[in-house]
Amino acid sequence: MPREVIRVEPLSTYLERWKAPTSVVTRSGNTVYVSGLPPFDPATGEVVVDAPIERQTELVLEQMKLCLEAAGSSLAGVLKCNVYCTSVAQFAAVNAVYARFFPVDPPARIFVCVAAWPGRFEIEIDCIATS
Repeated sequence: MPREVIRVEPLSTYLERWKAPTSVVTRSGNTVYVSGLPPFDPATGEVVVDAPIERQTELVLEQMKLCLEAAGSSLAGVLKCNVYCTSVAQFAAVNAVYARFFPVDPPARIFVCVAAWPGRFEIEIDCIATS
């Protein structure tokens, strides 16, 4: 099946400012792939820096929800999430927010600690879903 790139505004435009060679969402058949994104401030499009991990996690998951809906899916269609965080010490705080977005039968998931990104944010989450 062919691959379809789905623009999700304003996120696609925000990501282009970073000159990252990636698409926010791609779909092939009924499978949706959402890229990990930094926590963009919905009012300005700038990356939220030095915000508490709870706020960063909320923003990232809200963005993921927007991406899924743009692709004809939803949080209920998520099969797997990859959580990338700069500190294992944030595990409990991330889980508390994550559980609000996936309160019942959460998808498969991995939590990976990473060194850093080119920005002062602490989390990205990508996912694979069905539409």
